[in-house]
Amino acid sequence: MRTLLVTGSNGLIGSEVVSAFADDGWRVYGVDNNMRADFFGPQGDTLWNARRLQQRFPNYELSSIDVRDRPRMIELLRSVRPDAIVHTAAQPSHDLAASRPFDDFDVNAVGTLNLLEAARQACPEAPLVHMSTNKVYGDAPNRIPLKELPKRWDYDEPAYSDGIAETFSIDQSKHSIFGASKVAADVMVQEYGRYFSMPSCCLRGGCLTGPNHSGVELHGFLSYLIRCCLEGRTYRVYGYKGKQVRDNIHSHDVVAFIRAFIAAPRNGEVYNIGGGRANSISILEAFDLADQVTGKKMRYEYVDENRIGDHICYISDLSKMKAHYPGWSITKDLDAIFAEIADSWRVRAQA
Repeated sequence: MRTLLVTGSNGLIGSEVVSAFADDGWRVYGVDNNMRADFFGPQGDTLWNARRLQQRFPNYELSSIDVRDRPRMIELLRSVRPDAIVHTAAQPSHDLAASRPFDDFDVNAVGTLNLLEAARQACPEAPLVHMSTNKVYGDAPNRIPLKELPKRWDYDEPAYSDGIAETFSIDQSKHSIFGASKVAADVMVQEYGRYFSMPSCCLRGGCLTGPNHSGVELHGFLSYLIRCCLEGRTYRVYGYKGKQVRDNIHSHDVVAFIRAFIAAPRNGEVYNIGGGRANSISILEAFDLADQVTGKKMRYEYVDENRIGDHICYISDLSKMKAHYPGWSITKDLDAIFAEIADSWRVRAQA
């Protein structure tokens, strides 16, 4: 039986990875200390997801080890010696990082280094997938000329018609403290891949979403937006007239790419992973779709100040991913994503 190690296994992508590989017959070890509850309070708690996974999969085992605990991470990797590793554990919020910079860097950068070195010592041949972020590009995407449409911003240069590619610079821009810690992790994963010839990749995610997301105001835009609509909460829009654009990818499609990479790994690669242009949507457009899916009217207020380092328009160019792994493609469109998230929040409300 093949073995997979997943950090951040209670979270959106981590839990989807656990489910997919456990269903495939792998023995899966999860690492998650529910620090999301510490970061975001009770609404960020992911223990409900941990219990769901443990009840469903007898071939799944959860450990509460903190990725910042270097000796225990090394001990765990030597004990498990996994055939593959998926690293999703992170502090994911721009705003929170500014108020807790040491926690942010220690989890995102140092935690990633701890895992990389533990893997190098215990199982250097195991493919390692690191969930990075498009925030490694900082606010440099905002320098791309834009055009203003009735409900969204869009690129006004033909070179970016398919979105932003992996060759886009990560240097000389404002990243936010969170973005900077993720840059450190991203570059270190590349370096272990190139310097030590370890099979590895960084997935620079746009908006990763899905029904198992515990979305909160500081992180998890689409999940939180739909929850606000369902519950009649007021959603706060920060700057850019509410026309800022994100491309959204369902966790199912993220896991499908992870499967493809583990089956045919490369050393130190980077991929921009998102929904692409077809799954791009602005906040104002998302309000309209949320209204349709929930049957309720979105309530919101506008704050005329954007978040520091926030992207005005970000769409992932998926060309490299599709070229390296031609069997992979987006399978969940925005209608399906919105419907699944809404159904999930309804179920949780009744639990």
